Amino acid sequence: MAASPRLEALVSQVPQRQFGQLDLHGSVIGLGTVKWGRNQKVKYAPFELPSDETLVQLLDTAESLGINVIDTAPAYGIAEERVGKLLQGRRDRYLLMSKVGEEFANGESTYEFSAESVERSIARSLQRLHTDRLDLVMLHCQPDDLSAITGSPALETLAKLKAKGMLRYYGVSSMTLEGGLKALELSDAVMVAWNFEYRAQEEVIRQAGKLGKAALLKRALLSGNLHPAGTGKNLVETCVHAALDLPEVSSLIAGTINVAHLRENAEAAMNWSGKA
Repeated sequence: MAASPRLEALVSQVPQRQFGQLDLHGSVIGLGTVKWGRNQKVKYAPFELPSDETLVQLLDTAESLGINVIDTAPAYGIAEERVGKLLQGRRDRYLLMSKVGEEFANGESTYEFSAESVERSIARSLQRLHTDRLDLVMLHCQPDDLSAITGSPALETLAKLKAKGMLRYYGVSSMTLEGGLKALELSDAVMVAWNFEYRAQEEVIRQAGKLGKAALLKRALLSGNLHPAGTGKNLVETCVHAALDLPEVSSLIAGTINVAHLRENAEAAMNWSGKA
């Protein structure tokens, strides 16, 4: 007989880390939600958006395994609305992250970093997510990330909204090494692309550790392209363990709508030899 989620939670949990020196403690695996609300112009094979029943199963599984970080964004189609609906009654069990700057409508992304658009985006996210605060908000940057980081009032606006209690911390989902380093000077956190095959922005992660800032990873699982690498090892474990070997990493965000994949990601973190 399979163990119940509650029993499973007692047996093993995904490790947690403090996010830099921030007052945030979260699972080293976070649940990304792009596939919860958007299936257009994404780097995946064609797929249907999951049912509410599937998403409830994902949340129940995540909770049973100790995964308490959820990452969403306005650019993820209807993901924020779905997350908000399904988190009712369990919001306080999760660190809830969203973004500002990128919108996706009519099959196209647009970027806007004015003070008015940032304020409007945060107010809308709070409404969609049925919450009075976001734990972490990231600037959702285009390839020229420095134009948003230093050439717009977006971060200054997020700082004002933080002072109002609408969000606890803010940072940048950066695209370049220069952008990531500048983001660390001006905000609380950074999210960078990193995996064991792509380490071009590792300096940003190391610098986050020196400054006590949170460092989150995107594309740590090769954007889902987990084909055999000839290493003789489980490739999910290879990806997860390589990321967790960096002590400065707060959490790696892994988007999925597949419960089996979620369990596999969690088990890889549980099997990491460096866990406490």
